[in-house]
Amino acid sequence: MQEDRFVVKAREEKRALVLNRVLLGEWAVREAATALGLSDRQVRRLKATYERAGIRALVHGNRGRRSARAVPAETREQVVMLARTVYAGCNDQHLTELLAEREGLDFSRETVRRLLRAAGMRSPRRRRAPKHRSRRERMPAEGMLLQIDGSRHDWLEGRGPYLTLIGGIDDATGQVPYAVFRQQEDAHGYFLLLQEVALRCGRPLAVYRDRHGIFERSTRELTRAQQRYGEREPTQLGRLLTELNISSIPARSPQAKGRIERVWGTLQDRLVAELRLAHVETIAEANQVLWDFLPRFNQRFTVPPASEESAYRPLDHDRLPEELFCFKYRRVVAADNTVQFGHERIQVLPGTSRISYARARVEVHERLDGSVAVYYGDERLTTRPAPPEAPVLRARRGPRVEPPWSAIAKQARAATDDPSHFENGRPTSNHPWKRSMIVRRTESPSS
Repeated sequence: MQEDRFVVKAREEKRALVLNRVLLGEWAVREAATALGLSDRQVRRLKATYERAGIRALVHGNRGRRSARAVPAETREQVVMLARTVYAGCNDQHLTELLAEREGLDFSRETVRRLLRAAGMRSPRRRRAPKHRSRRERMPAEGMLLQIDGSRHDWLEGRGPYLTLIGGIDDATGQVPYAVFRQQEDAHGYFLLLQEVALRCGRPLAVYRDRHGIFERSTRELTRAQQRYGEREPTQLGRLLTELNISSIPARSPQAKGRIERVWGTLQDRLVAELRLAHVETIAEANQVLWDFLPRFNQRFTVPPASEESAYRPLDHDRLPEELFCFKYRRVVAADNTVQFGHERIQVLPGTSRISYARARVEVHERLDGSVAVYYGDERLTTRPAPPEAPVLRARRGPRVEPPWSAIAKQARAATDDPSHFENGRPTSNHPWKRSMIVRRTESPSS
């Protein structure tokens, strides 16, 4: 609950910061709408109420209340069930008309579309008019929008493995504040990017990115309950952007983020040549050449922003960077005060607030340097590696190994039908029954 209050407070402060610059005439309404992820009309409404009532006007009056016009859960399930069975194959508009005519469910097309998308159902036919594209104007101040992306390319030209360059570009200036080579486009690389940008420049107001699964989960990854109510658990990177109070704006096409795509084209020309001249063959050498090259690249291609003021915000002083830029997982402490994390088991020692943390819900932080820390609320617990568990013997599946005397027993059973092994009804001296059943280790059963 403390984290939710912090995020809400930070969002209101962010809106107040942007609206103050709009009131001073430094930013236009359209630029503020892009930074906040809102429409122009919504920004104008917030601006009017903010001038009249101050920052308290930015808090919605219905926050925490359930809407009186919310669709009941039973009705949502009925609509989804009808769309999958009786009216399967109907597009959103046709389904809306059929629900009103035959089922008495009078909803707008947008409501039906939202219910179906929350359940992971898409329209079978999508008809969209072609869009006219035009180049978007730059943001007026640096830090308002940071475009981030990854470029998979043969950067080493066959001298080493294929690499992915993860970086960002400031929309106002065209400056690349940081970039790093990775084996793949992964969340770890974006964590490194955001950490370096936040420490060097500050937190941007918004990031512009593609729809990679690192940023948001697809509907296929949702549980049935999440699909039913439209809830999505954020990814690690999505959670980090929320904690940093950075708006995440997804691009609808590669052309929409053409500014960073053009940067990749320039780097695939100039940086590849730098790597070739340095005879780079490993990822460590490539990163070193990259970091030496970026200052010269920024000096050549950076343009001055329209506004001299920066929109970058510093990190909060009460939170350490390693507590923000890390992967976080929720765990429950076992009865023996241990936490299972992957293949490792962590022993939780007595702390200042509790002697035992058995059955307590904790948060495991996996940091970028590979270390692991366990937190109970805001308190970091003292831990150490747990002793290994005693091995448990279990019957294993596989071919059964017969004892060494089983071969002698088989020969004895076969000899009972052979008359040569009997004399006057008694076994002869060469009968297998006369042999000892004790088999030495060095002799085989057939000897």
